[in-house]
Amino acid sequence: MNNKTLGVGIIGCGNISWAYLTLAKKFNHIEVKAVADMNMAAAEERAKEFGVKAQTVKELLKNDDIQIVVNLTVPAVHYKVSKQILDAGKHVYSEKPLTLSYKDALALQKYAAKKKLRVGSAPDTFLGASHQQARKAIDDGVIGKVVSGTCHFMGPGMEMWHPNPDFFFNPGGGPVLDMGPYYITNLVNLIGPVKRVSALAGTGRKTRTISNGPRNGEVLKVKVPTTYHALLEFANGASITLGLSWDVWAHKHQNMELYGQTGAMFVPDPNFFGGDVILATQGNLPEAMKAWDHPFGVKNWGMKNSQTDVIWANYRGAGLADMADAIIKKRHARCDVSLVAHVVEVMTAIMEAGKSRKVLTLKSTCKRPIPLGPDEARALMK
Repeated sequence: MNNKTLGVGIIGCGNISWAYLTLAKKFNHIEVKAVADMNMAAAEERAKEFGVKAQTVKELLKNDDIQIVVNLTVPAVHYKVSKQILDAGKHVYSEKPLTLSYKDALALQKYAAKKKLRVGSAPDTFLGASHQQARKAIDDGVIGKVVSGTCHFMGPGMEMWHPNPDFFFNPGGGPVLDMGPYYITNLVNLIGPVKRVSALAGTGRKTRTISNGPRNGEVLKVKVPTTYHALLEFANGASITLGLSWDVWAHKHQNMELYGQTGAMFVPDPNFFGGDVILATQGNLPEAMKAWDHPFGVKNWGMKNSQTDVIWANYRGAGLADMADAIIKKRHARCDVSLVAHVVEVMTAIMEAGKSRKVLTLKSTCKRPIPLGPDEARALMK
């Protein structure tokens, strides 16, 4: 067993950093050494809470104890910060989306290869128990070749719960870049890369009113489309309808349905690691698959008391741990830049097709990430 551990630094100490710092302790091969933020007070608060060092960004990038830097900054500066990390000679693991353009994603991919460094990115929810169980069922031919399907993420809008939702409705925001990574990455995991894209886009409301927090009642201007209906043609020939919207108050669509030659599969929300995979094979009614003995399906997150029981499986950082393991063992990481750059091109092509009303052929492709079965997942954990 290889017990080597890589030092991790985190740039960006907002809300999501708390989850990374909490869950990093569950995984092998990674140890958070320091955190940094433009707001030094935020870095110091996180550092004190988790017993790590607070540094400036420059100090963290010069820290010899750190080999991987996690980029948790806002999406608009993901490319700039990730490039700085590579310039410092360190591997990058970014929150989603990797970049806001395929041009920048490809530039990072080429620059990392030149520097002989790794770039990886969230989402890693496709490594969850339910999605890996679905992957195995598809690979085993349980529903035959996947020929079509649907995916939907639809709700009334981020202003309903987020105290500072401005960036969601400005250029670089919108439902495709925010939620698309979860759905598209899982589709690539399950059936392979995308070949062509078409889409329609629209804006349901020109303004949004913040409905919570200290800015409750403040009105924001909407500067991006908030509804997309896309059609994705995959390299294997499958056609998938993808709906992403912040203009829907209620619906009854499943998060993800895949239709094969001999059956159908209902996949739980790829924004989460767990959930039930439901199969309807030829001549049989839909039925949930027996829960897989996979560690990334164990409920470990949320609140439980005598009044409520809201607990789910959350293993954010699994992709980071897998990347560290891949660096140590010199193998291909599951959240590798080749996958996430392809997903960035799919998303930006959807947005471009929504404007042009054209069918766009993608330039990139990628291999499906290798499966993560129960034993491989357990090997990533302490």
